[in-house]
Amino acid sequence: MSRLSFNLVAAATASQARAGTMQTLHGQVRTPVFMPVGTQATVKGMRVEELRAVGAQVLLANTYHLLLRPGPEVFRHFGGIHRFMNWDGPVLTDSGGFQIFSLPKERRITEEGASFRSYVDGKAILLSPEVSIATQRAIGSDIMMVLDVCVPSTSTYDVSAKAMERTHRWALRSLAAREDSPQSLFAIVQGACDENLRRESASFLREHPFDGFAIGGLAVGETKDEREHFCGLATSMLPDHLPRYLMGVGTPIDLLEAVHRGVDMFDCILPSALAQQGTAFTHRGLVRLRRSVYKFNDVPIDDECTCYTCQNYTRAYLHHLTKASEGLGWHMITQHNLHFYGELMAEMRQHIVDDTFAEYRLAKRQEITVVDRDFPTNSVQTLS
Repeated sequence: MSRLSFNLVAAATASQARAGTMQTLHGQVRTPVFMPVGTQATVKGMRVEELRAVGAQVLLANTYHLLLRPGPEVFRHFGGIHRFMNWDGPVLTDSGGFQIFSLPKERRITEEGASFRSYVDGKAILLSPEVSIATQRAIGSDIMMVLDVCVPSTSTYDVSAKAMERTHRWALRSLAAREDSPQSLFAIVQGACDENLRRESASFLREHPFDGFAIGGLAVGETKDEREHFCGLATSMLPDHLPRYLMGVGTPIDLLEAVHRGVDMFDCILPSALAQQGTAFTHRGLVRLRRSVYKFNDVPIDDECTCYTCQNYTRAYLHHLTKASEGLGWHMITQHNLHFYGELMAEMRQHIVDDTFAEYRLAKRQEITVVDRDFPTNSVQTLS
């Protein structure tokens, strides 16, 4: 029996989009949902009060980084991440698999796990499925992820197959390591850009008592069309009664298309990472506030937005802060971007419930992919 109570509320006509609810150890979550990335037990520059204000439902934290600093012993001392960071809502912890992938010259992968040196103190570390789960249990996240082997999505069949098979073995070891913990555990479908491997991975993992499934190994080298194809292929092979999570994706159009293909959960660093560059997401497309055309622009980022930033500050001021590399600008644009993402997910959910999602998707695609609509460079650009 699943440790995560997931209920479908509505399914869209002419689409695989669905709306649901998840009951976690720290409250209910409405899906589809975007999870702000709080790698080090913090979303860059955001206090938890601000995260609540922008409508964040679930935060994502990173097992790899939290294993190295502050360490599992700190979370055991505080009784988990919720008290430690003063967040009373649900938390999902990724397993460290992507960080292993990101350190190709600094780690060694064997059947036992991934060996590397800590960037904090140089200490030799072995991140095995058992260590990953033990760390996540100490963190006390509501949803844990199995340790997986992520390879570039363009890898050869042999490389992809070996990584997928090891991912399956590590998934079963992760499941055993959870023991009697009440925390939920998601498996991760791998297989790069090979249809047979993706089918094999989903078929294998759905036979085991996981509480949900993630689609991994995408947004790591493939084209947008390939990402959408393999996302849809994976969701078609996964159970309807459990949540589906697309890891590390992405832009608003990515989210819209993945919801259309039946995905329930998302995370991505883009709302904060692009905010640092002065880039904001709006109902009318992308706004690049670094551009000099915004120097005298006496309007909010998005006149449809109710976030604190849009209610109190102009594009001109945020342009100035961005050009001056002031942290306040990064902070306020991040606040706006996270609010926009939350509103976008809520808007999609409402259209699924109203069964108008198919029509909404077609119209929304055109709105959110335009870049600098008010001040186009030569012709109106689009964000793919």
